Amino acid sequence: HYDLLRYWSITWPNRETDPVIIAEQSALIDNGEIRDEATARKYVQAAGEAAGRGDRMAVIEALEAAFAADPDDPEICFRLAYQLDLVGEEDEALHLYEQCTQRTSPHIQALLNLAVMYEDRQQYAKAERCIQQVLSTDPNHPRARLFIKDIVASQDMVVEDEQEAALGARTAMLDTPVTDFDLSVRTRNALRKMEIRTLSDLLRFTEAEMSTYKNMSESSLEEIKAMLAELGLHMGQAVEQQQSTVKQQLLDQLTAEGGSGDALTRNVAELQLSVRARKALSVLNIHSVGDLCMRTEAELMGVNNFGITSLQEIKEKLVEHGLALRTLADAPADEE
Repeated sequence: HYDLLRYWSITWPNRETDPVIIAEQSALIDNGEIRDEATARKYVQAAGEAAGRGDRMAVIEALEAAFAADPDDPEICFRLAYQLDLVGEEDEALHLYEQCTQRTSPHIQALLNLAVMYEDRQQYAKAERCIQQVLSTDPNHPRARLFIKDIVASQDMVVEDEQEAALGARTAMLDTPVTDFDLSVRTRNALRKMEIRTLSDLLRFTEAEMSTYKNMSESSLEEIKAMLAELGLHMGQAVEQQQSTVKQQLLDQLTAEGGSGDALTRNVAELQLSVRARKALSVLNIHSVGDLCMRTEAELMGVNNFGITSLQEIKEKLVEHGLALRTLADAPADEE
């Protein structure tokens, strides 16, 4: 600003004595509406001389003066951004790199450097846009082609890290002892007698199964349900997840054998079972044929008043549809 004001004082005799003109011209400089390319070149030359002496701060000061004289020169803008980046002024460098790239023909090196800064800040979408701009100008740019692969890999790595972190947090929560929760003595004793020590153990039991234990009162059952609800969990959740996995495996098997998975979605009422068999399925909350196929013989036989006759009836009905009850061989390895 000082050099431009001195230039105007020479060319306009009344320049120094006219405060209105001084204010107007200073505003024009600040708005970038006046370019003094000659002064800018002088300071660029001074920056080069300072670089030769190894005086980096003098280089930056000269380039700042050149940029003030001609803020529309993309090369001056880039050189200043680069020097600021080298001395750790990342925020200012980032701002100038962005200014270099906001043009019809953006500065290629500025785009590449800006992409690096975005990637370091884990702003991968912005980094990718910068590289795509380079490739749109030069599709075979070697550095840009390598960089785009690194950005995509970094994005995948972040997703995997987040998934692993979430899985680790969930595992830690499920390993929490049930004694750590605010449960009554009666409820804790009932869980201890059932050998339920952690949340993971608790989620393996459905509400129907829990209610069959003589030590588990209705009030204790409600207490456990409320505790799990606060954690975003519910009884039988582990069983449901396991059944869902096995159900998908069964569906994939039927598809691979040329069959259809439509049979799994049918209501169990279509099997036309006896009243006793239907009541047993109702207790187990089984509504579809697919849900039924997820059960083992032992699970069905564990229901009160469900005998071998009802079991044989269900097995025969499933065979008619090319299906069967789940066996231990169908279960995941950790269940065994």
